[in-house]
Amino acid sequence: MKWPAMGYARVESLDELWRALDAAGPEAQILAGGQSLLATLAFRLSAPSTLIDITRIAALKGVSVAGDVLRIGALTRHADLARDALVARHAPMLAKAAPLIAHPAIRNRGTIGGSLALADPAAELPACAVALGATVVLAAPTGERRVAASDFFQGLFTAALEPGEIITAVEVPVATASSRQTIVEVTRRSGDYAMAGLAAALEMDGAGIVTSARLVFFGIGSGAEVARGASATLTGKALSAETIAAAQAALDGDLDPPTDLHGGPEMKRHLARVLTRRALTAFLVPSEQAA
Repeated sequence: MKWPAMGYARVESLDELWRALDAAGPEAQILAGGQSLLATLAFRLSAPSTLIDITRIAALKGVSVAGDVLRIGALTRHADLARDALVARHAPMLAKAAPLIAHPAIRNRGTIGGSLALADPAAELPACAVALGATVVLAAPTGERRVAASDFFQGLFTAALEPGEIITAVEVPVATASSRQTIVEVTRRSGDYAMAGLAAALEMDGAGIVTSARLVFFGIGSGAEVARGASATLTGKALSAETIAAAQAALDGDLDPPTDLHGGPEMKRHLARVLTRRALTAFLVPSEQAA
């Protein structure tokens, strides 16, 4: 199919963006990486009056560290997450997640801001943002506000973005010596959407006790699903085969996955248990893994 007829504008600053949005009206849409938007245009699922290209806004680019916060500009591409030294050091989960996203052509164009704004329930980055306790930085002509990632995602393809508001950055607490982060998923083929996935973030003290845990699943519900019971089961205990088994058992009370094209609820819960074991086993010391 061909795209519908529409206008096009390219802006190079936030001030230009606000003016362009005001002139184009409420039917305008913003173009960043475009890896989801362009497909919906081709299938006539989107019909904006104007596409406003924000890819040249310098304020939305770059990765930096200020104190104990890693700030990632909204236009940072998935491929950049995979190779950025600051991301690898301070948010290793994001560096591990990036190569799992689709295919190289999409990773070279898609952006972290676009992924979070779309709020796809099968996407890796929204789950990572929740697991890492990230903050989504939003801007509008009236000013800036910050929303915890756990509050930003509100359901199936639904995020806490007000009309005329955009994501400018994502702020992530930097990893410390006590941080343990990983992401695992199951796909039918490399590059496919995950049948089920898990972003796991733990904090462990010097004695090996889990002081906090956040297990966030994707691909098994309407969004990033926090397994609160399983996470609580781990907290305050040493990580071991027994505590991992207890976390797996707690998932039955945490997750109520719907049937989708990959399978039914019980299959999804089975995959969640498998992923929980894989993720948490990676945090065990070698002697415990062997046991």
